[in-house]
Amino acid sequence: MHQITLDAPDDFDGWRHAARTLALAGVAPGEVAWRVGDAAGDLFAADAALPAARIAPDALRVSRRFLDLARSVVMHAAPERFALLYAMLIRLSERPGLIEDRADPALRALERMAQGVRRDIHKMRAFVRFRQLVDDQGERYVAWFEPEHHIVRHNARFFVDRFNTMRWTILTPEITIDWDTRALREGPGATRGDAPDDDPVEAAWKTYYAATFNPARVKIGAMMKEMPRKYWHNMPETALVKGLIAEARQREHAMIEASPDATTARPADAPHNGDPWSLLRAEADACRRCPLWQPATQMVFGEGPRDARLMLVGEQPGDQEDLAGRPFVGPAGQMLDRALAEAGIERAETYVTNAVKHFKFEPRGKRRIHAKPDAGEIEACRWWIDQEIALVQPRLIVALGASAARSLTGRAVTIGRERGREIALASGMAGFITIHPSFLLRIDDRARADAEYAAFVRDLAAARAIAAG
Repeated sequence: MHQITLDAPDDFDGWRHAARTLALAGVAPGEVAWRVGDAAGDLFAADAALPAARIAPDALRVSRRFLDLARSVVMHAAPERFALLYAMLIRLSERPGLIEDRADPALRALERMAQGVRRDIHKMRAFVRFRQLVDDQGERYVAWFEPEHHIVRHNARFFVDRFNTMRWTILTPEITIDWDTRALREGPGATRGDAPDDDPVEAAWKTYYAATFNPARVKIGAMMKEMPRKYWHNMPETALVKGLIAEARQREHAMIEASPDATTARPADAPHNGDPWSLLRAEADACRRCPLWQPATQMVFGEGPRDARLMLVGEQPGDQEDLAGRPFVGPAGQMLDRALAEAGIERAETYVTNAVKHFKFEPRGKRRIHAKPDAGEIEACRWWIDQEIALVQPRLIVALGASAARSLTGRAVTIGRERGREIALASGMAGFITIHPSFLLRIDDRARADAEYAAFVRDLAAARAIAAG
């Protein structure tokens, strides 16, 4: 039995070196025990020199995708993460194509671990709140955070980049990171009592939060999922949440009555009933965030179950969608419905929407020809898609085409490079990229069209498997 001791819980480089050496020596996964630092190890294993290689180094090759997956999984808190990764490495060395098998249970388990790490990274960035102190060098800002996984070192560069000119310290139970505007230092873990409770700017921050709190956005289940109570004591504004929620219904009615568009934002027969979803739809109908509302017939919002596990995001409504006020009812929608059925997905159980909510077109005689939305229009409409995601909380968000991918990732995306696999979105949620069904309608060659359609169905089936996990 070979016992491998790693320097730190997130020691990816140490794991990679040891795993590669062991694999080249032909050591089976069951013959390796992994531990971190001075942690207790296997009673029947002992540290020793790594064995000599039996095969040539170039015989062991793994994809960049596995390495990226491993970098995330190593930060997970599960003690078995190193062993699971090594077992997967051995399997991939024998079957490189296994990395594309979305149904493989071991690969799915690793991807779920990676997603948990990504969400923890996002939560740290979202929920850290600094309190101001004054020491002999002037102002210093101190924060307390309790991560679920070993993500603090990974996140350190994010805080250095964002708060480069501040002197700050982030305390966690595992380690402390400290930035003095010149160098980043690491220290031992701390306790909650080592962090300050409040500071001079906290009252101002609470006033600001109360003033900007929007009761139309309140969804208790989604809020608790995205901001669990364990983080509340870090954040001064959460002390106000209970009272603000209690007042939400009264404030909702006041907002509706006071709105200048209250009588025109939605049809008279569409009651809002104080429901955040209905209020969001009503507000969207009056959207003026970009000029596209002027020539379009109407805002085309998403539709589907509010608890859908799968969300599909297209580019923008087309001519028929603009007239009907519903997404994906034209030729591309019919192509999508057919592919969804073949992939085993019920559209009625799926939330379907678009990155841009108004139809952009060029008039040619009596016809309205689709025009691709630009980056500014996608960005202007991104606020709406963010609200839909926050309310629905899908397990997986599928971007149909480049415009949707740009909206969800915040960057230009090459479909061929990113297609057909789970990715992390800017929000920390799970995403998946494939083509837009309208692409299939533009292919003249029948054989190519059939091949592209089959690939699209496979993508949707893979997305269904991820969403069901």
